[in-house]
Formats: sequence, C-alpha cells, structure tokens
Amino acid sequence: QVQLVESGGGLVQAGGSLRLSCAASGSISSVNAMGWYRQAPGKQRELVATITSGGNTNYADSVKGRFTISRDNAKNTIHLQMNSLKPEDTAVYYCKADLKVRATFIFKDYWGQGTQVTVSS
Repeated sequence: QVQLVESGGGLVQAGGSLRLSCAASGSISSVNAMGWYRQAPGKQRELVATITSGGNTNYADSVKGRFTISRDNAKNTIHLQMNSLKPEDTAVYYCKADLKVRATFIFKDYWGQGTQVTVSS
C-alpha cells in the first residue's frame, strides 16, 4: 500500500557532495515527520536528520553544518543535500516516514529499502 523509494546514493571522494531523495507513494492520507537514518557496517542504525510537516528540522551533531534536509509536502518527498562528505559518512542511508494510510486511524513508521553512500579517502 505504501512505498518509500530512495535515490541518489553512490561513490564520492572525501570533500564531495551527494543529494539523496526519498518519495513516499501509495494510499497515503497524511504524513508527519520524515527523515534520514544511516547504518554503517557493524554499527547500529542512527538518526541523520528529520523534518516535520511544518518544516522543523533536527540533525545529528556529526552532520550539522554539512547536511541539509528539505521537504516537498505536496509530493511527499524529502531530500538530503550532503556536502563536505567524510569517509565516516559511508553507510546505507534509509528514509523513514511517519504516516497514516487512507481508511486507517493511526500513524505508523514506514521505511525505504536504503541507498548506499560510499565516501573514499
């Protein structure tokens, strides 16, 4: 019923930039917060950045000043502009959306399948 599809990952050299996108589609009636999380090999999944429907943002300390999250509410889409990338940013990046499916009454978290970001030194 609901799909979150990420795009924009890839291989980049340290200091470079990438832009990730995530689009939520399906029988969606309302979307609250959306965000990006990442998981490096052997590590737990961690928050990168979130954005509410009103545009309030939150960032992990490790990415503040380098990453920018944005949102298009009309398209249920978020983007993550990543600048000054470091090798430690290497991870699978996942999109998450807190949303309500049509004909239901509760909000639930939905996840995308992830996109690989690799930063070479």
